[in-house]
Amino acid sequence: MIRLLTRVAPLVLVSVPAWAQPANLQPTRDVTVTYRMNTPATAGAVSAPQEMRMAFSATAGKQRTDLPGGMGWMLVDRKANTAVMVMDEQKSTMAMPPATVEAMTQGVPPGATFTQKGTATVAGTACTEWDVAAGPGQGTSCITDDGVLLRAVATPPGGAPMTVMEATKVTYGPVDPALFSVPSGYAALSAPGGNAGVSNTVPPR
Repeated sequence: MIRLLTRVAPLVLVSVPAWAQPANLQPTRDVTVTYRMNTPATAGAVSAPQEMRMAFSATAGKQRTDLPGGMGWMLVDRKANTAVMVMDEQKSTMAMPPATVEAMTQGVPPGATFTQKGTATVAGTACTEWDVAAGPGQGTSCITDDGVLLRAVATPPGGAPMTVMEATKVTYGPVDPALFSVPSGYAALSAPGGNAGVSNTVPPR
């Protein structure tokens, strides 16, 4: 699932000339979004859609992503340029390596471009569709004027377009600050080829 998030991110958050980019590339106000996630079939088996929830605090510059299947949740701090995986069952955290953080905080391949396509309504919310080319991969992202991703369609090289994530519920309004804090006492684990978690640097709740 983390691999899926890092593959989708470059197709959504791309720096392009001002005349051809969404008005905002990240939420400008607090919002909670529930998504239906689809993953490619493996060995001929079709995977059932799963639910994922994202909460954004525009003021704090933080994003919480609750991953499908109780895998844990990801805390992204855009101001600190960090991303931490939190696993409540194991009472542990794991700091993501720089390459993963970059993909989650608007890092994109050189030369990636947007082309405005049209408009759509997803989960009762209006958005603008943008065709995105990022290296060999292509896709279409539907983004609201205030920077909320509502749908992402990815087209791998030589493959068919697939809706990898689509909003099913969008709720604007204040988000509990406690959701963006790592519980105290969690152990910091080391990511493969990376650093240990940073639970001690995140305010406890």
